Amino acid sequence: MFDARKSALAVLFSAFLATCLSAAAQSAARTPVCAGTPADQVQVVETMRTMYAAAATDDLAKFHTVAAPDFYAFDGGTRYDGDALMNTLKAVHASGKVYVWSLTQPHVESDCHLAWITYINRGSVEDKSGKQDLTWLESAVLEKHAGAWRIRFFHSTRVP
Repeated sequence: MFDARKSALAVLFSAFLATCLSAAAQSAARTPVCAGTPADQVQVVETMRTMYAAAATDDLAKFHTVAAPDFYAFDGGTRYDGDALMNTLKAVHASGKVYVWSLTQPHVESDCHLAWITYINRGSVEDKSGKQDLTWLESAVLEKHAGAWRIRFFHSTRVP
């Protein structure tokens, strides 16, 4: 009977030790090789604001300063590759619509090469029928290239 308890304790201890080692390995795997800085967080937010400034003025050259070469977006239920989002906005502006965007409550997580941001975009759209206040929940993934943050992926969901 004593040997059976010893065997059971040994099995329990082994399982406990394996669980602890597995948790430690997972934690180490999540620890970034290099940490992002507060300056990175500010730069990520400013990168997104630059995207909106470019979008508001149909400035494709400015957009290219913050968009990665493999940029794509999900917006309004559609996938946009490359410049397609900006070209769509240009057509919407040509139809007489004016959008205002305001990035609020940003939350940024980053290491030294990759960042993601979530935020609430409070703004409006105005046309000849009037102005409508709108809110979007948005997120983006950015990658650092030569010291500058570039948007690789952007997602926007309008709040009903």
